[in-house]
Amino acid sequence: MAGITTELCGIQLDNPVIPASGTFGYGYEFAEWYDINILGTFSCKGTTLSERFGNPTPRIAEGNCGMLNAVGLQNPGVEKVISRELPRLREIYHKKIIANVSGFSIDEYTQTCEKMDRQDIVGWIEVNISCPNVHGGGMSFGTDAKMAAEVTRAVKAVTTKPVIMKLSPNVTDIKAIAAACEEAGADGISLINTLMGMRIDLKTGRPVIANITGGYSGPAIFPVALRMVCDVAHTVKIPVVGMGGVSTADDVIEMMLAGACAVQVGAANLIDPYACKKIIEDLPVAMEKYGIKELKEIIGTVKL
Repeated sequence: MAGITTELCGIQLDNPVIPASGTFGYGYEFAEWYDINILGTFSCKGTTLSERFGNPTPRIAEGNCGMLNAVGLQNPGVEKVISRELPRLREIYHKKIIANVSGFSIDEYTQTCEKMDRQDIVGWIEVNISCPNVHGGGMSFGTDAKMAAEVTRAVKAVTTKPVIMKLSPNVTDIKAIAAACEEAGADGISLINTLMGMRIDLKTGRPVIANITGGYSGPAIFPVALRMVCDVAHTVKIPVVGMGGVSTADDVIEMMLAGACAVQVGAANLIDPYACKKIIEDLPVAMEKYGIKELKEIIGTVKL
């Protein structure tokens, strides 16, 4: 039987398939469709220190081979996530989750990460320094190596669990930013977040999204994501989680060949709620097709 297990920052996963933050809610929403315990793990909806309503609507638009979103980190705030969302999740999910955290200052990042670090269901903390849809936070920390390192160092000082820094593709040199995070103590890197994009309504001449621009995701960005994952995986020594346009078992294998030890699935969940389930079920078949016996053995083996 094909070996589909992998490891993320020293913690074993039953398989490398992880629904990405912002596309899977707090998990229990998808439990109505299938047993989410089949997942390797999942990254919960991005959480900030205080409650956020998000950006004005409309904030989602279709694009060729993908979609634009400018949701703006809508969430109830960390205290309500801990008191309301996580207890509900514990009732139906029996593995560790990835707590995705964002902020508008280093102090906000550290306070939120410290609170999430104390939760027993949290196995990893994914620090989002790459959100392109909020003003004055998120991506502003992830486009400068020095700032990325400062956030990393500050979060590591208040946490005990593995810290994974989520990087933006909207930069000139993603390898330098990944290396800065590693040097500052990051336990892992995840990439890529969405690419900046926009659409214009030809009838009105106005941008389709109220925020004007949004993050573009979906199959169209897969080659860009794959290149960046490969670049980073061959630059740092810490684990890399690949994402960006992943929608099939073949995509997962390609990401792992590029250097990812685990793979997040984003927009595909919004198109088909069974997307991750299907990918997990298809993995052994795809592995047999390519003569792969153990997924762990192919990580980073692309012949450059």
